[in-house]
Amino acid sequence: PEASLKAHENTHEHDATKKNPYTCEICDRAYPSITHLKLHGRTHSGEKPYACGECNKSFARVSYLKVHARIHRAEKPYTCMVCCKGFQTSGSLKTHERSHSGEKPFPCRVCDRRFISSSSLKLHMNTHFGQKPYACDVCGACFGTGSHLKIHQRIHTGEKPYGCRFCPKRFAALVARTAHERIHTGERPYNCSECQKGFTTCSALRTHERTHTGEKPYECEVCKKPFSQRVHLRTHALV
Repeated sequence: PEASLKAHENTHEHDATKKNPYTCEICDRAYPSITHLKLHGRTHSGEKPYACGECNKSFARVSYLKVHARIHRAEKPYTCMVCCKGFQTSGSLKTHERSHSGEKPFPCRVCDRRFISSSSLKLHMNTHFGQKPYACDVCGACFGTGSHLKIHQRIHTGEKPYGCRFCPKRFAALVARTAHERIHTGERPYNCSECQKGFTTCSALRTHERTHTGEKPYECEVCKKPFSQRVHLRTHALV
């Protein structure tokens, strides 16, 4: 029986080799064609032969360049059927749709939080392991991502490139402008699963949910009194 099982397993290995006969010499990943192998090879070599004609960015694949070009043309061909918001890629649309459905397929392996995208999970993991490789050259503050560092640096430069479409207010981060504009539009896309109350931001929803769970994650270092919101802890510390 053991010999028969081994022979059977060999048929799977043979089929896999037959379907993917081209193997990467660096990481041993296998591909069905030499073209796929060549594209994969650029992840090791860093080669990016497709350059954008509008900016200085380059890409490993022409498909990546085409998606990037939509930024310059403000093209958003993928539309959410719930809120009509447009997106440049089908993947971005799929991730956005989870904000409506509540689906969070990416769980943290350290705590019980879940996320709508793998990139959000990756950023969250930095809070557990303290990985902040991006440092501000002005004040030394460190961040988990380059984009967060760039937003932070606008505190020093005063740059606010994102203007509200309804009033004169401007913002250093696009996400801040989006949240602000919901004050004008009345949009509240984040709903509490307990009482159905809507909120303009995910963080506001999480804060509200603590009124149901009783969670108080912010503790005073002096008297150990816990609080549900960081702002309440700061107020307490001033007393």
